[in-house]
Amino acid sequence: MSRPDFTNDERFDGLYMQVANQTQGIEPLLDTVFSFLRRKSDFFSGPPGSEPGKGTEIAVGKVNEVLKKHLDMYSKDQRKKDEARVKREVERRKKELERQKAREAQLEKEKAKEAQQEGVIEASADGGFDISSSAAEPAVSPEETKSNDSGEQQSDPVTSAEEEQKADPNNDDDQEDDDDNSPPPVGNGGTVEGKYVWTQTLQELVVNVPLPDNTRGRDLNVTMKKKHLKISLRGQSEPIVDAPLTKAIIVDDSFWTVEDGNRLVLTLQKLGDMEWWECPCEGDPKIKLQRIQPENSNLSDLDGETRQTVEKMMYDQRQKAMGLPTADEQKKFDILEKFKRQHPEMDFSNCKVNM
Repeated sequence: MSRPDFTNDERFDGLYMQVANQTQGIEPLLDTVFSFLRRKSDFFSGPPGSEPGKGTEIAVGKVNEVLKKHLDMYSKDQRKKDEARVKREVERRKKELERQKAREAQLEKEKAKEAQQEGVIEASADGGFDISSSAAEPAVSPEETKSNDSGEQQSDPVTSAEEEQKADPNNDDDQEDDDDNSPPPVGNGGTVEGKYVWTQTLQELVVNVPLPDNTRGRDLNVTMKKKHLKISLRGQSEPIVDAPLTKAIIVDDSFWTVEDGNRLVLTLQKLGDMEWWECPCEGDPKIKLQRIQPENSNLSDLDGETRQTVEKMMYDQRQKAMGLPTADEQKKFDILEKFKRQHPEMDFSNCKVNM
């Protein structure tokens, strides 16, 4: 009959947890084990008939043997975790490279299109210059010109605001976001009243949970799963948090600590490490992702193309706040100024410019 394997036996975890809670340390815990062996067994003296002093040598050798066995198991587990982490990183970089290539291809198309359209500005029928679209407008027929000269008003081909609103049901939401002057979320996170404060970067989410003074780690039950979080204090019937996460996390890379004896800090590693969360758990108040300030995160973690895009968004946001033109609007103004310099014989004083 083979000997049972106790190396991964979890049946005694509850007993050892009680001992660990009472001893409050690794060395006191080991003291209880060796105290039991010393007082209640022949572990140190050896079996009957052993040579004097030989039993202690055998005891030390056996402890070293068992310790080495578990060290080897720990090292093997760590290697597996490291390999899995490297694999995830390789996959992440591969996907990032694919996204970057797609962005570069799109950028080249846009540059080629702009190169074809740049400098082509046609005068509209009413004498204005519309640079919101570089495509040439159809020529105005003599009959239409005559009708305009006689004082008849020509209908405006631009879609009315009401029609645009009907065509785009999300227009109200976009307008609300544009008009929202609320400050950006601190730390790109928020507050869940009565529970916790959270912040985030693209890679991880940090949750700070206030606790009673002098709280220790053994006073807490924290369970982190791929899409669920549970936090409770021992002796309390109601958990602090017990809810599904809005997105998945990497459990092996997530951890928690108690700081200052009155604060639980959870660091949750995001499975999707290039995305923002609206909130940690389902049912929590959501932040507006449009209000996030990417500069509060680690811009150095972004590739060059994405970083330029983020910086452009930040620049446009600041320009709008100051009532100044965005980068695209400034570019259109520059095109018009270039056209004016190329045609000094033309009078632009009464021209209407539609951006």
